[in-house]
Amino acid sequence: MSVLMSAFATLVGGLADLLQPLFHAGSAAAAIILFTACVRLAVHPLSRAAARGQKARTKLAPQIAELRKKHGKDPERMQKALMELHAKENVSPLAGCLPSLAQIPAFFLMYHLFSSREIGGEPNELLGHSLFAAPLGHRWADALTGDGVFTGAGLVYVALFAIVAAVATFSFRMTKRQMAAAPTPAAPEGPDGRPLPGMGAMAKVMPLMSFGTLLTVAVVPLAAGLYMVTSTTWAAVERYFLYREMWAAGAAPKASGAARGAGGAEAA
Repeated sequence: MSVLMSAFATLVGGLADLLQPLFHAGSAAAAIILFTACVRLAVHPLSRAAARGQKARTKLAPQIAELRKKHGKDPERMQKALMELHAKENVSPLAGCLPSLAQIPAFFLMYHLFSSREIGGEPNELLGHSLFAAPLGHRWADALTGDGVFTGAGLVYVALFAIVAAVATFSFRMTKRQMAAAPTPAAPEGPDGRPLPGMGAMAKVMPLMSFGTLLTVAVVPLAAGLYMVTSTTWAAVERYFLYREMWAAGAAPKASGAARGAGGAEAA
C-alpha cells in the first residue's frame, strides 16, 4: 500500500508541478480536477455500456413480463429463462454498477493521500497546498473552527456545497425522468423474476441519493471532496447525453396518450 501511495503522490505532485505556471497556488487543486477528469474519461466506455444495457433492458420489459406470466410459479425456470434472454440479447444485469464501482479505488486513494502526514516515510508535501484559503488536507469542521462559515476557508466550502446542491438537483430530476421513462416494475426484481425484499422502498429513495454527496464533501478532506464534486458533475452531464434519447422516447407515448385523451374529451 505504501508503494502505491508513493506512486500516487508522485503522480498528483507531478501534475501540480506541470500546472503551477497556470494556476500557481491552486495547482494541486487543478491537478486533482485534471486527475478526476482522466479517471472519468477512462471509465466512460463503462458508462456507455451501462447506458446501452439500460436501454436494452427497457426494450426487454415486455418479454420479461411474458416470462413472468409463464414461469412466475417456478423460480428456477424463471431464472434460467431470464439468463437465456439476457445472453441472447447480450445484456448484463450488472452493467449499470460498473462505472460506480470503478470510481471507488481512485476516491479512496485521494482520501488516504490527503489524510496521511507521511508518504513512504517522508513528510506529505501535498498537505501544504490549498484551494484559495482552504488547505486540501483539512475538512469542513476545520474551516468552521477557524475562519467560520462565511470567511476564508468557509467560503470555499459554501461554494462547493452550492455546486453539489445544483448538481444533485439536476441528477434528482434526471433520475425521476429515467424511472418514469423505463417501463419497469416499481420494485426491482432478482434473477428469479420476483421482487427483491426492500427494493421497492429503495427505488423510491434512489432519486434522493444524489444529495448524499453533500454529506461526503462535508466530512472528507477537501481534496477528496473536490474529487467528488468533479466526478459527480461529470457524471451528471455524461448521463444527460447518454440517456436523453430514452427520455424523449418515454415522453412521446405520454404526449400522444394525453392528446388522445384530450381528443376523446372534446368528442364527448
